Amino acid sequence: MSRLAQLPASLRTALVERRALKVIAGLTNFDAASVERISRAAGMGGADLIDVACDPALVQLAAEVSGLPICVSAVDPELFPAAVAAGAAMVEIGNYDAFYPLGRIFDAAEVLAITRRTRELLPEVVLSVTVPHVLPLDQQEQLAVDLVAAGADIIQTEGGTSAKPFSAGSLGLIEKAAPTLAAAHSISRSLLAAEQGVPVLCASGLSSVTVPMAIAAGAAGVGVGSAVNKLNDQLAMVAVVRGLREALGTAVSAAV
Repeated sequence: MSRLAQLPASLRTALVERRALKVIAGLTNFDAASVERISRAAGMGGADLIDVACDPALVQLAAEVSGLPICVSAVDPELFPAAVAAGAAMVEIGNYDAFYPLGRIFDAAEVLAITRRTRELLPEVVLSVTVPHVLPLDQQEQLAVDLVAAGADIIQTEGGTSAKPFSAGSLGLIEKAAPTLAAAHSISRSLLAAEQGVPVLCASGLSSVTVPMAIAAGAAGVGVGSAVNKLNDQLAMVAVVRGLREALGTAVSAAV
């Protein structure tokens, strides 16, 4: 937990109070104009963290327009040091949603190997690792425990690409979020049982309807990507981020 102390105070507080909001620009999104729009909306909408592709120029751009801490995502550990040197506050392995349509699957052994290599390269940098949702839940639980033992400071869930919502409206949004919510519930409890009290971020397929459910499931925060980054209008992006922020605030108030 000592590495988490390096994070900006506002982000640390959001994690402790279980209301952290990360806006995800996309692991494969290297479009500077898109990242700039998303980052500006994240800053204006009240997010705590922005997750961008692992590129030093994007790190500097996102930080400048948002005023927020930056997380960089990749699956190649060798890319992380340059992004950290450019100002990234933390690094993340995954998530893997962009790879599944290409037939690229990450198993537990590979994720562990990437984690260990990242920790070798960056022994003091905050490291978040996504648990692949293609694994059965019991294997996700075990991998999360193993990842923390290997040096992960934060565990992230995913699952939006495996969901097959068939209903309209709020019910469809809940159906879409079900896999990542289930993972957040199972993983957070397995980590507590193993006395590994690291924060869990619930991500992939979430909306303002389901982010309070993620917190109720045991997450310390949420990561939201497509609900924001698929929009082209700046005002609409800001409105969505503010809606997510308000939904998390409601969840925290209701839990007190």
